[in-house]
Amino acid sequence: MPTYHDLRTTDDLEERDYAQVFPGLDENARKRIIDGVLRLKGALHVELPPRRTDGNLLFASWNIREFGHLTGRLPEAYHWIAEVISHFDLVAIQEVKRTLKDLDILMRLLGPHWGYMMTDITGGPAGNKERSVYLYDKRRVQLSGLSGEVAAWPELRAELAFESARPPEQLSRAPHVTGFITGWKRFSLVNVHLAPGDGSEDVRYRRDEVRLLLSALAEARDDMWTENLILVGDMNLYAARDGDTVALLESDGYVEPQALLGLPTNAAGTEIYDRMFLSSNEYFRLGTRSNGAPSGGTLDLFAHVFRDADKPSYRDAVISDYGGSRDIAGDEDVFDSYWRVHWRTRQLSDHLPIWIELETDDSVAFLTSKRPV
Repeated sequence: MPTYHDLRTTDDLEERDYAQVFPGLDENARKRIIDGVLRLKGALHVELPPRRTDGNLLFASWNIREFGHLTGRLPEAYHWIAEVISHFDLVAIQEVKRTLKDLDILMRLLGPHWGYMMTDITGGPAGNKERSVYLYDKRRVQLSGLSGEVAAWPELRAELAFESARPPEQLSRAPHVTGFITGWKRFSLVNVHLAPGDGSEDVRYRRDEVRLLLSALAEARDDMWTENLILVGDMNLYAARDGDTVALLESDGYVEPQALLGLPTNAAGTEIYDRMFLSSNEYFRLGTRSNGAPSGGTLDLFAHVFRDADKPSYRDAVISDYGGSRDIAGDEDVFDSYWRVHWRTRQLSDHLPIWIELETDDSVAFLTSKRPV
């Protein structure tokens, strides 16, 4: 769990010099943060399976909106983001910007048991100065030593039948493959953030990005240290437009976890942007709930923090942040729209975390298969 040093009382801080990230929080702020943490803890305890030593791993992916770029995040937003992440063992993060201020704050809140692996930023207009990051609990997960950019080359591109008017030479945001070890399991993750847009040319370009990625991975997989590969991230796949792109992934042997099928992943609840696709061997199994249902899903954080019931507490901050020309202070419809669509998604994100459970101990199945008849 996070350090919670910011949430200590004055007496605690006088007794010992605890390292604080946001020193000087008043009682109202501390109460607000603690109440939100307690609501999140209660919800996550119900939603997520318990961690089992050498038995399972909880893996999540989250596009945290413009992480490192936005300047108006409040202390509670960082605390609540850290609380959510701390309930997992490994988290793939997208949309981390050039500035690492937010990442530094997050790591300080998570504490010394957490580590990270990050990529360099992708430059140019399409790259949007973004990078991807893996956060992992060092007590539960280890880096394998494998990490590298997935890149295409001219001969590879020459073999592909592209559809878009100006096919990609590389993916807009460079994907990276990184290996991890937990228990009996070895697997690699490819953190993917595909080009956005729902126009016809956008869809064709995104499908060409996937075509390029799959071809590059196919060339590299023979030399990889594991058969287990997970493509994960904000793939900007539109339910009504990107069926052929999903079919392209499936035809190459990648399977979407059943627990995530059809679940909207944007805060508005309208699209399935964030995805996972797995290609794995017979011993790589996903967890199930006690009722036999697949273990995984999305987390609707706005049901617990930055709720509509909390609007009065943030009214002044929302009005101060608004830069439009409409009467946000006098028109509740304008206020509600800005609160829901813009302000609170800049505090947390306009995407929901997605997650699955991996079984990490397959020793019984392995030994059974090896037992002489």
